[in-house]
Amino acid sequence: MTWRTNDSRIVYENPWISVREDAVTGPAGDGIYGVVSVRHPAVFIVAVDDEMRVCLVTLERYTTGRSIEVPAGGSDGEEPLLAAQRELLEETGMRAATWTQVGLMNALNGVTIAPEYVFLAEELTAAAGSAQAEEGIVEVSWIPFDEVLRMVADGRITDGETVGALAYAGIHLGRFR
Repeated sequence: MTWRTNDSRIVYENPWISVREDAVTGPAGDGIYGVVSVRHPAVFIVAVDDEMRVCLVTLERYTTGRSIEVPAGGSDGEEPLLAAQRELLEETGMRAATWTQVGLMNALNGVTIAPEYVFLAEELTAAAGSAQAEEGIVEVSWIPFDEVLRMVADGRITDGETVGALAYAGIHLGRFR
């Protein structure tokens, strides 16, 4: 069965998201469905150096507390690649000479419309332009890829988008065989 929207109304919006309530008919019959739409896609960057170490940032999230993640952020209306380049610089102070889009994800697709682009960044160099304090970043670390996977397995990394981005990068790099 396909879903049918019978009515829809915006119940909240700000510059970043809108929330709407839909009257729907679905597999279980008639009901109400809440949908969050993100105004601009997000970008996630798996930055890998020549020693196959992954750049991770540690920050305090308002919603979940301390989190270890790959650099990421909103595209703010920019093309995803330009946004990824900006976010990598702001969050880590690094630039990459090689960029590869390795995936496209949808965050919480049961309740949101939130596309997310995943990029692999390689051939890294330090650069001026970091805004780590403004981003709430408390640490930038370089962890061997295999250890990053152990961090996912043992629960030190719990951010779903980071896990997904690492999977895309790992597949692209041939790390999963």
